[in-house]
Amino acid sequence: MTNLSADLSRDANNKPSVTVVIPVKDEQDTLARLAEGIFEAVSGHAKSAEIVFVDDGSKDKSWKVMQDLVLQHPGQVRALKLRRNFGKSIALAAGFKVAHGDVIFTMDADLQDDPKEIPRFLEALDGGLDLVSGWKRKRNDPLSKTLPSLLFNRATAWITGVPLHDFNCGFKAYRREVIEQLKLYGELHRYIPALANDAGFRIGEIEVEHHPRRHGVTKYGLERYVRGFLDLITILATTRYLQRPGHLFGGLGVGFGLLGSLVLGYLGVLWLMGQSIGHRPLFFAGILLMVFSVQMISLGVIAELLIRLSTPRDVGDLVVADVSERSTTKAIAE
Repeated sequence: MTNLSADLSRDANNKPSVTVVIPVKDEQDTLARLAEGIFEAVSGHAKSAEIVFVDDGSKDKSWKVMQDLVLQHPGQVRALKLRRNFGKSIALAAGFKVAHGDVIFTMDADLQDDPKEIPRFLEALDGGLDLVSGWKRKRNDPLSKTLPSLLFNRATAWITGVPLHDFNCGFKAYRREVIEQLKLYGELHRYIPALANDAGFRIGEIEVEHHPRRHGVTKYGLERYVRGFLDLITILATTRYLQRPGHLFGGLGVGFGLLGSLVLGYLGVLWLMGQSIGHRPLFFAGILLMVFSVQMISLGVIAELLIRLSTPRDVGDLVVADVSERSTTKAIAE
């Protein structure tokens, strides 16, 4: 997919301008070193570079450090302060809104992501990708974080159909046109690759070095996987099944119905053999499954009716090339 305005803004050496968006929550000890590392890594690989720090409700001196960096790097560093802690997705969305770069990076502020990897991301984008995600193949985190993350990433890749190893990696690079089509909220920042893939963009992945945390503490616990799973259902419903919700709810309904039928069929055989089934918990479970089945199928039908009545997606946004007989004939004649 081509963004003409982005292409025109590149210089003779075809170097893009770069914006790095960094959500910050209590990371006062890492920001100065991170900014220095970013400018050093980008030097010679981009026409210009800017850093957008987004203070997501920090309670330490992070905001003061950001203000100092703005003064030290006028025109290259920008700092945004949110009213309170809204979460990473909102912080990223705020940074994306003010980003000027042809290529937009996201990084965490804890120095576990290494800025020296930035040129490799740019090379991958030059190879034809629209979004490049980092893969922390060797993570310097405790097992309590790496094991749930491994299971989460494998389940997400299977459900969304996007073959990435590390959806949780905050180190990513995007062409501007990808960012312009994103609408982030909740915990959806983890599923940006799935959203971009659904929009037809080309997704790729590179291995990145991951450093152990040396300052501060992690801001995420196991509860983020619960929230992430709920958002995964949202992603599934709004991407793969957005135009056919009847398949999603109907599929669930058929599954519940089959399971309920097996349960009630088994109990029916027992009843024919003379056994009492009226007070068995399994009997009530079978009835409940059949009720769920009818509800899900009905919900799917209602959803399909709503889709028919709603405005369909503007397919003009999905067209990346338009070749007609007239234009082809004219090109041959010339």
